[in-house]
Amino acid sequence: MGDTKKTYYITTPIYYPSAKLHIGHTYCTSVADTIARFKRLAGYDVRFLTGSDEHGQKIQRAAEAQGITPLEYTTNIVNGFKALWEKMHISNDDFIRTTDERHEKVVQELFTKAYEKGDIYKAEYEGWYCTPCETFWTEQKLGENHTCPDCGRPVEKVKEESYFFKLAKYTDQWLKFIEENPDFIQPESRRNEMIQFVKQGLEDLAVSRTSFDWGIKVPFDPKHVVYVWFDALVNYISALSPFDGDGELYKKYWPADLHLVGKEIVRFHTIIWPMMLMSLELPLPKKVFGHGWMIVDGTKMSKSLGNVIDPIPLIDTYGADSLRYYLLSEITLGNDGNFTLPNFVTKINADLSNDLGNLLNRTIAMIEKYHGGVITKCDDMDDLDRDVSALAVQTVKDFEAAMENMELNKAIKSVWAFIGRMNKYIDETMPWVLAKSEDAHDKARLQSAMYHLAEALRIIAILVSPVIPVGAPKIWDQLGLVGFGEATLEDAKTWGALPTGTKVVKGEPIYPRFEIPEMIEATPAEAEEAVDTSNIPPLKENITYDDFEKLDLRVAKVVSCEKVPKSKKLLKFVLDIGIEERTVLSGISQYYEPEAMVGKKVIYLSNLAPKKMMGIESYGMILSASDWEEHLEVTNIESLPAGSVVK
Repeated sequence: MGDTKKTYYITTPIYYPSAKLHIGHTYCTSVADTIARFKRLAGYDVRFLTGSDEHGQKIQRAAEAQGITPLEYTTNIVNGFKALWEKMHISNDDFIRTTDERHEKVVQELFTKAYEKGDIYKAEYEGWYCTPCETFWTEQKLGENHTCPDCGRPVEKVKEESYFFKLAKYTDQWLKFIEENPDFIQPESRRNEMIQFVKQGLEDLAVSRTSFDWGIKVPFDPKHVVYVWFDALVNYISALSPFDGDGELYKKYWPADLHLVGKEIVRFHTIIWPMMLMSLELPLPKKVFGHGWMIVDGTKMSKSLGNVIDPIPLIDTYGADSLRYYLLSEITLGNDGNFTLPNFVTKINADLSNDLGNLLNRTIAMIEKYHGGVITKCDDMDDLDRDVSALAVQTVKDFEAAMENMELNKAIKSVWAFIGRMNKYIDETMPWVLAKSEDAHDKARLQSAMYHLAEALRIIAILVSPVIPVGAPKIWDQLGLVGFGEATLEDAKTWGALPTGTKVVKGEPIYPRFEIPEMIEATPAEAEEAVDTSNIPPLKENITYDDFEKLDLRVAKVVSCEKVPKSKKLLKFVLDIGIEERTVLSGISQYYEPEAMVGKKVIYLSNLAPKKMMGIESYGMILSASDWEEHLEVTNIESLPAGSVVK
């Protein structure tokens, strides 16, 4: 029966062991894990791969500085990778290291095949090289300051014999493939960037080095080691051991269904990798998705800035589920995501402890108090019962559709809307009142209410299991159910599957509340300067309450923000207003960097008629405060949920 399942092969990048992994790597791997878990839940035969990219000059230099071998150096760090994924409950089926013998074998086979085809040739390279990025750059692309266009670090002039891959040869074939497969590069904005990059012209690619020896030897010229692209990118195939036996794993899972990567390496995965596969006459992966960067307190993470977040203390303090839930629910996949510790703790308190935790705790406690812990199915339903059972069915449909569309935060939002509805259902049915009644109808209503709450939690446990894999089985256990590992998405699609007579098992709260960390406030000036008020504009004439009532002011969350091309002032915002997303243009580009706005909450005038500017329809207005000296601030209401009404 297992052979009849649809397969799904998903990969993360293989991370570079130059240092410990940070929260950005954790986000990427958590996204991949959640998708993998969802696909298993939906009945797929899933293969989930992650790993480490361990070769290169940077690793060799770091190892030499410590007086150890490169393999010893990488092994120490890679063990930390594996420990982190275990802490995060990552369910990868395989972990590939580029130092594995199985990987070396495949790299050498494929390199030789491309060479014998005439797509790899030997020549001398002279140019500029960035060691941290392991990238060669032409003089033209470096510009005047001779720093790496990707990372901004200094580059060094190198001259050495290298093998080159005929990248430019596959330009037309690549463009044709992208035209015929518009979903190959996601999101769409990344696809447009890659098409323009290729149309500007490609140069052949250096694929070997002789200036260091920490790497896989070119089999027919061992003074050369295979350079990063014909080494690292091949991991997605080498992990499937195509040349072992009859290549069963490769035949079963290749091509990959999804390569999930950071947006900074989309170019390598969507241009170089497909062109390599075209040369090797191998099937191309079905999709490459480039996720955004992790922004910390409004600034992109950077070692030089010292704002890189280590996920281990967060997991040790708040739990893996909390970190997974926050990253997956707060960030729209493809956009940058903003992390602040107070927002993180506020979010998990509200959603995990208050909403989900309280629904479980109240339900189990009431079933124990009113019915001795026994759940009894009741066919006597009223309109409230029919409402929540219908919403449960719709929630499963919405969740599945959003997950299939890789809209993870939208999928989570649909489940939490259902959780909120069930908490409201408790207040509407008032079980504590029904329990005091001797009326037979009220007793039946109480039984029905308890069943609907327990059945809702059964469905919720299944849906949230890809996101919070630690807490979901605990919900199942407290409901008195067994065999959570065998539950499938199909089990969530049928209302009423919870057996009558099931006995609940009260447990500890699955998500405790945490104290909100205090924000560090700026030290006030010892003495404030006198303010010149002569330039303050006069107050406008009074309006009536009826005029004010027409304004619909809301709290909105910034989902994405980018500069509008050819405009010096305009920023293009996508705002989450709770019930939908809106596009708004705001002339504040000179005051705010777009990346710093992602994740912020702003006051939004929602019922201002749409207006087209720079060819873009802007719906509504973001409110800001401006003084008479050209300073401007956008109001940021961090403690309120998106959609809140401003009164």
